[in-house]
Amino acid sequence: MTLRIANASGFYGDRASAMAEMLAGGAIDVLTGDYLAELTMLILGRDRLKDPTAGYAKTFLRQLQGSLETALDKGVTIVANAGGLNPAGLANAIRVLADELNVEVAVAHVEGDDLRERAGELGLGEPLAANAYLGAWGIAECLRAGAQVVVTGRVTDASLVVGPAIAHFGWSRTDYDALAGAVVAGHVVECGTQATGGNYSFFGEIPDLLRPGFPIAEIEADGSSVITKHPGTGGAVSIGTVTAQLLYEIGGARYAGPDVTSRFDTITLSDDGPDRVRISGVRGEAPPPTLKVGLNTLGGFRNEMTFVLTGLDIEAKAALIRSQLADVDATWSLARTDHPDAAVQEEAAALLHCVVRSSDPKKVGRAFANVAIEAALASYPGFHVTSPPGDAAPYGVFTAAYVDQATVPHLAVLPDGTRIDVPAPADSLALAEVAQEPAPAAAPAGPTRRLPLGTIIGARSGDKGGSANVGLWARSQAAYDWLAATLTVELFQQLLPETAPLAVSRTALPNLWALNFVVADILGDGVASNVRHDPQAKAIGEWLRARLVDIPEGLL
Repeated sequence: MTLRIANASGFYGDRASAMAEMLAGGAIDVLTGDYLAELTMLILGRDRLKDPTAGYAKTFLRQLQGSLETALDKGVTIVANAGGLNPAGLANAIRVLADELNVEVAVAHVEGDDLRERAGELGLGEPLAANAYLGAWGIAECLRAGAQVVVTGRVTDASLVVGPAIAHFGWSRTDYDALAGAVVAGHVVECGTQATGGNYSFFGEIPDLLRPGFPIAEIEADGSSVITKHPGTGGAVSIGTVTAQLLYEIGGARYAGPDVTSRFDTITLSDDGPDRVRISGVRGEAPPPTLKVGLNTLGGFRNEMTFVLTGLDIEAKAALIRSQLADVDATWSLARTDHPDAAVQEEAAALLHCVVRSSDPKKVGRAFANVAIEAALASYPGFHVTSPPGDAAPYGVFTAAYVDQATVPHLAVLPDGTRIDVPAPADSLALAEVAQEPAPAAAPAGPTRRLPLGTIIGARSGDKGGSANVGLWARSQAAYDWLAATLTVELFQQLLPETAPLAVSRTALPNLWALNFVVADILGDGVASNVRHDPQAKAIGEWLRARLVDIPEGLL
């Protein structure tokens, strides 16, 4: 009864050969691909403005060109959200491809998430794209009708795993624990090789990270699972790599979805052998009554320039060029990458970033760039920039809204063209915070050493709209007890001063020996609009790990 669901894509632009590799690497039942992110929806929205027939992930179609026949021969079902803003268009393109390959394939798609035409009616403004995060039941309907390839628009990432599990095991709408278990498994594999050692804090411990294999979730009838990978592939699956991915882009202990709210504070991980980690004990609850809607709008135009400041008097040099461009409405940031008495010129340099934004592309286009370059012979000694002047480029703004589940159509379009309406859940439960247990007592008194937090603690961070999450985990109960007692919100903000003026929340996940912090609004209006050098917050966790704290010697 075990259902083996493999992943072959974690984002639009992931390894092109992964689909073929997963089909050739061993036995699987379902192959999924996650192509959508908040930034991707903006990119597809701009594509659709230029060409109404566009709006889907073209790379998926190219991958299918070399892999569709193999998948059909092996009896592997393919489920992907590559449909983006035009799942019907992608489904038709797959049928055209199948004709060119002279193969027969049953293609279905899921739609209804695109709310752009109803944005005004729903109070969502005038976005470039407005897409609700649908659940897994439309995918399940397509598979029950015999679909061999299912493409969707915006569904939750985990739905790509949950849908096939529903169809395979016959779960009901209220099998919340099983559904939640599948959501957790889907959350682990959705980002591809991040579950097999990619972006892992302790990456030095991962064998053969040159080309890590993509993950596989072996789902059982009760929703429990084992995370693994094909034999002989690079990377590793360990409790650490799975924990890191579990902490990626989450909020509190309740992980809300359209079909079920999964309790991340109930997850139990255990070693199931080499490159095998078992996930069990997950509990689920009725989903919230609303669906999240991702809204992408064009925020205006932006341009930027980076001035290189070398050697002595860095602060004074930065002040001079800023004063010379005082009439420019800009955001400035100075990165002190310079080292004293540097033997290499680049190591003597600091970087002064200047970003300008406006609704008028002319104001931030060549007009801005020319003013900056005109100072070249009249400014600080050693003046140079990292790139030539350029034109303004449009940028997007992402916001999240919530609408009643019953107001959003969820349609499964079967291989024969039949359209099945998927009803909203009959039961729902408003999302609420989980009461936190008191923090454990601090580690026993004794000598400490001032070392980077990452000496013993791992981290994984990412974007959540305009906010960011930073998940941290320990590798022993004693280390977790120390972490939970020590790393308060106050200390977190002291270690990361950029977060000090922002709202920060903390959730403890003792089952995972982990803490999760959410930093509100650090990314402003989302990935496409903010000016941080780490716009998706991927490295905040590694910054925190590099900060010095007093660690008990007994934990070293």
